[in-house]
Amino acid sequence: MALDRKDLAILAELTTNARASHTELANKVGLSSTALARRQKALEDDGYIQAYQAALDLAQFGLTTTVLVRIALESQSDDALKAFEAEVVKCPSVVRCFLMSGTDDYILIVLARDIQDFERIHRTELSRLPRVARVQSSFALREVVNRAVPTVVFGEAKR
Repeated sequence: MALDRKDLAILAELTTNARASHTELANKVGLSSTALARRQKALEDDGYIQAYQAALDLAQFGLTTTVLVRIALESQSDDALKAFEAEVVKCPSVVRCFLMSGTDDYILIVLARDIQDFERIHRTELSRLPRVARVQSSFALREVVNRAVPTVVFGEAKR
């Protein structure tokens, strides 16, 4: 399915308010509610919209410390990568994990309550991951940008 300006406008609106009603969305993008509902369903069916989720204020849960953890493995063999990935998905404090190019094999995003909590996470979760040769951690001081989708995706539709 090729996306047109209306589809992009729908997606742009949903990224800022996924709970918007069909009527609200229809008014914002210039469609009838029926046409909007049909297009939104097509976007879901075609996989452009994969899920709807709530953005939580994690500080309300005490998770005020974001840590970027760079990991290098002993080897980049298929077995080492598979073993690491099979275990990292089980770490409850890891919210994102990226296989990387360059000097680090993986970058993890870890959420913790504070530095002491991260020490616990390091000891009980990260240090137990298989085939790890090096772990380096950096603490985020402040979040500057947090977008689910880069605005360039929507082109002129958002402007």
